[in-house]
Amino acid sequence: MVAKFRWRSSDLELLPEDGKRYEIIDGELLVAHAPHWGHQRVCGRLFSALDNWSVETGLGEASLGPGVLFTETDNVIPDVAWIKQESLTNALDESGHLTRAPDLAVEVLSLGKNNQARDRNLKLRLYSVQGVREYWIVDWREEKVEIYRRASAQLTLQTTLYKGDTLTSPILPGFSYSMDRLFVRIGQS
Repeated sequence: MVAKFRWRSSDLELLPEDGKRYEIIDGELLVAHAPHWGHQRVCGRLFSALDNWSVETGLGEASLGPGVLFTETDNVIPDVAWIKQESLTNALDESGHLTRAPDLAVEVLSLGKNNQARDRNLKLRLYSVQGVREYWIVDWREEKVEIYRRASAQLTLQTTLYKGDTLTSPILPGFSYSMDRLFVRIGQS
């Protein structure tokens, strides 16, 4: 029986700086190409809304594409993350990567079945096991946001929002963002 190779955080340093996004889930290397313009526009809008709200309230901090090092064999890069201010102090390593679950992780779906399966299955399970309190999966082509919230120690789908709806969250008191604004002109990309 041949042992399966398990990628570790230190192995990522050996990979080329080629513009690809490398993540590890359960020791398996996952590679993604640079995202579509529409994907990035949605990421930027969500980050901007969360960042502005965070600056106004002082309740936490948002980050665009942060490295999250859960374990040596579970390293991911959510498109957007938000973490409570009191948790942030002890959550960063010397390289500035999160070493604990953010309160909110956001993944914007990329093209391709494998990319979508990674966000809908692998990352959902990983974020659930690691203690993420809320997970948003954004489908910019279908203009919808699936909201998963922690219930009974796991992330479960609570609601799906579409144009005309407003995004709010119990972990972000007073935060609201219009789905119409999130998806304005995205289909024209």
